[in-house]
Amino acid sequence: MIRVTHLISLDESELQEEFVRASGPGGQHVNKTETAVQLRFDVAGSPNLPPDVKARLVKLAGSRMSSSGVLIIVGDRYRSQLRNREDVRERLIDLIRDATVVPKTRRPTKPSYGAKQRRLEGKAKRAEVKRGRQYPGAQD
Repeated sequence: MIRVTHLISLDESELQEEFVRASGPGGQHVNKTETAVQLRFDVAGSPNLPPDVKARLVKLAGSRMSSSGVLIIVGDRYRSQLRNREDVRERLIDLIRDATVVPKTRRPTKPSYGAKQRRLEGKAKRAEVKRGRQYPGAQD
C-alpha cells in the first residue's frame, strides 16, 4: 500500500509500470538500456479515491490524462531505472495530494463607498488637468 494522505492509500496493483528507452544523456549506454518509466494509473477505476478527488485530479492532470481516464506519467530525469521509478511514484503522490485540497469558494465583493468617491475624485482631477491643456477656443 502506498500512503498518499491519512485517508487515501493506493494499492500497488493499481499502478502499471512500463520501462522504455530514454532519450538524453548517457552516451552509448542510453541506446541499449530501458531506464525511462511510464507509470499508468486508472483514475476512473480506482476504488480508493473519492469522487471529488477524482474530478479535481482529472482537471490537474490535463494532457497527461487519457480519454479513458488513465493517468500517464513519464519519468526519464535520471539515468537509473530505480530513481526514475521513485520519481514517477512521488510525482503521482504529489498530484493526488494536490487534488485533495478543496479550493476556496469565491465570495464576490464590492468596492466601499470611500473607494468609489476617491476614484471619482481622481477622474475629475485628471479631466481638469486635460481641460487645462486645451487651447482657449476649444471650450465652445
